Amino acid sequence: MHLAYPAVLAALLFCVGLYGVLARRNAILVLMSVELMLNAVNLNLVAFDIWLRDTLHSGQALTLFTIAIAAAEIGIGLAIVLAVYRNRGTSDIDRLRDTAETDAAETLPDSAETAAAAVDTDSDTGIGTDGAEPTSGRADGRTGKTKKAEATT
Repeated sequence: MHLAYPAVLAALLFCVGLYGVLARRNAILVLMSVELMLNAVNLNLVAFDIWLRDTLHSGQALTLFTIAIAAAEIGIGLAIVLAVYRNRGTSDIDRLRDTAETDAAETLPDSAETAAAAVDTDSDTGIGTDGAEPTSGRADGRTGKTKKAEATT
């Protein structure tokens, strides 16, 4: 058998896998495309091992290691994708944005206000040392007791 046949097939498989990684937005399809690329590499390893008539069959041994690594990669990758899907509700790669990309000033309260509220609050009664109820750091000034009372009604 000529070396050109498996080499061309491996190149086509690798190109299809590369297109899938670059063009797809679904995380599971990206993992499947990576598996196609690894299978193309395995095909090349076995084809060149047979073509070179290696007595140690090192190409086939490397193929076994690649299959083991691919199995571990797909297991961990699917576990991560399932965990992200349960938390976010989508496996679309474009919609999975980390919270670190948001503006930190919009999401976190002012540290001076929260530190002052923590110092002025008596832990037993929930009332500040000046007799007023502490604010929760919210813009509307509602306290934790007010929120609890509203939730029960």
